[in-house]
Amino acid sequence: MIQRATAAAATSSSTSKTGDSGAPTKRRQRTLFSDTLNQGPSFEDFVNGKAQDMIVDPLEAARSDPDQRLPKWLKVPIPKGKLFHNVKKDVRELKLATVCEEARCPNIGECWGGKKSESTATIMLLGDTCTRGCRFCSVKTNRKPSTPDPNEPENTAEAIKRWGLGYVVLTTVDRDDLVDGGAKHLAETVRKIKEKAPQTLVEVLGGDFRGDLEMVKILANSGLEVYAHNMETVEALTPHVRDRRATYRQSLAVLRTAKEFKPSLVTKTSLMLGFGETDEQLIQTLKDLREVGCDVVTFGQYMRPTKRHMKVVEYVTPQKFDYWRDKALEMGFLYVASGPLVRSSYKAGEAYIENVIRKRRHNVGETPRLLEVISPNVFKSDNV
Repeated sequence: MIQRATAAAATSSSTSKTGDSGAPTKRRQRTLFSDTLNQGPSFEDFVNGKAQDMIVDPLEAARSDPDQRLPKWLKVPIPKGKLFHNVKKDVRELKLATVCEEARCPNIGECWGGKKSESTATIMLLGDTCTRGCRFCSVKTNRKPSTPDPNEPENTAEAIKRWGLGYVVLTTVDRDDLVDGGAKHLAETVRKIKEKAPQTLVEVLGGDFRGDLEMVKILANSGLEVYAHNMETVEALTPHVRDRRATYRQSLAVLRTAKEFKPSLVTKTSLMLGFGETDEQLIQTLKDLREVGCDVVTFGQYMRPTKRHMKVVEYVTPQKFDYWRDKALEMGFLYVASGPLVRSSYKAGEAYIENVIRKRRHNVGETPRLLEVISPNVFKSDNV
């Protein structure tokens, strides 16, 4: 909206001047802008060089404005469709929690609403309330959540059987209130799935069990094919991003123990970008992961779930995600998914890992092939 400044009649004579003919002429009225244009530099600012000090850096805007508009590459369609609602119905009927909903995953429409044979939901076990309070996570927290549902392993296996999935991801909240951290409950769920749907490959995204590595072994020995545990971020930022009980070295120990205890397992982790991490810190994290034998890594953009959570420091570009994909593959990871909307449980990645596991079972000793693209931002190395 533009407003014009008008002079009072009493001062009109003082704002006039005499032309060549001697007749008084009115001075041109100044135009004032009351909209957002006034917040930017003026023409005079560009002339005298002050404009460069007034233009806000996009990164600084991300730090200071949590409500800024998302980059176009982070916008996704609203979930809809018959298949989406069918999966949602089954989840409700069997009283299951999913990380897709609890963590507000942006890919829920893609994963729940695709072809029936490709539809997948990451089931969250041990309830929907965590005993920890990581600063990036939207899952509910409480020091004493409700007692785990003893029927959950059976109900979860029934859901997997109904969906007819070739590959399923199970995740869990941290349950520091339980003596075993919930390890035996998770292991029982995997065993039930193997009984009801023996053709289904199982990935479990587990916690750190407060550093009790014997619990890691119990889960690793349950019959699962992929043992996942998320590092989330680099070592320097871990105390600021994650709950203080979730340490960087403790997470590395989980991945190392699972691999050493059962070398046939595919071990997997996920890193979020956008917390303010440096390239050097990420490179060191990837080196640490390779040292403990981690096979798979995914990179995704941190997106602030609510105003109570950490602000986004940087919206990383798709080109930068491509850079980290290439770096990780160069360092020897079996598979890498890297993109703004990639999450730890990413169905394109699951499809590839499923193929890797089945190939290992039937084609032992096959010569590795060249790098192959399987979908946007998803690359794999056939070192199986």
